[in-house]
Amino acid sequence: MQTDVKYLGLYLDQCLTWHTHIKAKCQHLNLKPRSMYWLLGHRSKLSLENKLLLYKCVLKPVGTYGIQLWGCAKPSHTQIIQRLQSKILRSTTNAQWYVSNCTLHDDLHNPLVATEINRLSLLYHKRLVGHHNALITVMATPPTIIQRWKRQ
Repeated sequence: MQTDVKYLGLYLDQCLTWHTHIKAKCQHLNLKPRSMYWLLGHRSKLSLENKLLLYKCVLKPVGTYGIQLWGCAKPSHTQIIQRLQSKILRSTTNAQWYVSNCTLHDDLHNPLVATEINRLSLLYHKRLVGHHNALITVMATPPTIIQRWKRQ
């Protein structure tokens, strides 16, 4: 029995844990910089600005595709993507081991994955509120949760 399905590039499983999607995303993000190592590696003749431009145009969209949906995954899953992003930035900039990941992200003006999830989710909800379709505007309002009484 198949427990997950790929739809529009997102792996959906039965419980929407996004584990399969995160695993596939990591495999894809591991292969992409390897194929671009001659451009992004420490022996590359490109300037740091051009390396960052390549990262933001090629690698970052791969990592953040569908983040509005899979951003609700467990923090342990999103931390996997964060570690991979920091690893790619560290190898791209040829940063030393003692430079912290927070410093690296701040200096490069590259937000952390959790910050990016919050930013893109807020933008998505703002677009839902102002939409002309009435069915979509209903999606922007949170559902009323009816609590069940405790059983005796």
